[in-house]
Amino acid sequence: MSPRIAVEKLRTRILPLLLLGLGCCSLPTSASSALPVPADGTPVLRIHGSNTVGARLAPMLIAGLFEAQGLQDVRILPTEVENEQRISARTPKGQPVHATVAAHGTGTGFAGLRDGYGDLAAASRPIKTGEIAELGALGDMRSAQAEQVIAIDGLAVVVHPDNPLASLTTERLAELFAGEIRNWREIGGPDLAVQLHARDDRSGTWDTFNELVLARQGKTLSSTARRYESNDELARAVALNRGAIGFTGLASLGEAKALAIADGQSQPMPPLSALVATEDYPLSRRLFLYARPSGQTPWTQAYIEFSHSAAGQRIVERSGYVAQHIDVVKQAPQADMPAFYQQLAREAQRLTVNFRFEEGSAQLDNKAQRDLDRVVDYLRAHDKLTDSAVLVGFGDAKSDPTRAALLSKLRAMTVRRELNKRGAFFREINGMGSELPVASNDLGSGRVKNRRVEIWVY
Repeated sequence: MSPRIAVEKLRTRILPLLLLGLGCCSLPTSASSALPVPADGTPVLRIHGSNTVGARLAPMLIAGLFEAQGLQDVRILPTEVENEQRISARTPKGQPVHATVAAHGTGTGFAGLRDGYGDLAAASRPIKTGEIAELGALGDMRSAQAEQVIAIDGLAVVVHPDNPLASLTTERLAELFAGEIRNWREIGGPDLAVQLHARDDRSGTWDTFNELVLARQGKTLSSTARRYESNDELARAVALNRGAIGFTGLASLGEAKALAIADGQSQPMPPLSALVATEDYPLSRRLFLYARPSGQTPWTQAYIEFSHSAAGQRIVERSGYVAQHIDVVKQAPQADMPAFYQQLAREAQRLTVNFRFEEGSAQLDNKAQRDLDRVVDYLRAHDKLTDSAVLVGFGDAKSDPTRAALLSKLRAMTVRRELNKRGAFFREINGMGSELPVASNDLGSGRVKNRRVEIWVY
């Protein structure tokens, strides 16, 4: 199926349901009247960047915003350029309105901001230090005004449905994609040659896989790998080839089989929504929008806020990614858990959010800042604002276990202080030190994931 046909199917099958579902969630009329429509027909919003974000999610969010603003005849249509879409509508008076999405890879989004032809950069990885320097004239691109986490995605490792393997470690995964394992029988699979499928170099999906898997093991991608600009195209190719292995976003699994992944001392984890939401799954990642820190257009500001809203996060779910609204999950106690944690697992439920911190800092990161309000809203709605919840802090391994335990408890105290300001009060806080890692501590990115604070409710 061509990308153009796929987008048209998205429009005809999903968009009517989307717009119907948003009918009860429209923004106030005063908000819609505040957004100007250019008389010269220029786009009200231009998004460039990640194919992961831009293929479905970004256009669907624009369509949702258009509907919430009272626009009519909303359509998502392909353009003559592959992986580019036009979202069109009209005002009640008949004036045409449109926005554009060009999904050619995360790096192209930052180029669009730098060169002025994009209003937002869609990214499936955090902005790099070099990109921050290139965009320095715009302001602090890591500030809360610039960096927006709009969804969570799991980078799924996919194989043919007939492949008997159920899980892989990140170490073994790196050996496969480096071309060091050439036949599946070497790791307990069928007697078939391994055929590698990977995203292209401009893709944030590729950057994430390279950072979390290959570069961490000191390896590079085999020259035999077939490269793709589209997640969907890659997943379809893997599903048709019994010797294939690839990696893609959760929204693009299709008929391919996703494997459970273990990193460092973590247990193998499948890319389940709850594990992705908490970012415990080793190959979980955040999906971003980056905007100019100042001088944003009214449509840019409205799009960002709509993306964070309850209506926007419902669209995140419909698009196949993991939304950031708060829910509870029951976690089964395991024999290797510390006694306190086993008791917690038996008696309480865990919220589907982890608070994490800026690298090398005691300051909560940009996602955590928004999660504070989401958690308070959940606790208030369920009458659990006082003495019904527990905070549990974790950290990376230290030479002194006592120090690791202290630092993990201090992280939980930081979260408690911020939630106290918002009217939430906890029955207990606890620091677990370096227990129960969810990622390898060998590199900084793994240590950042392990430095987390969980919330449990009774």
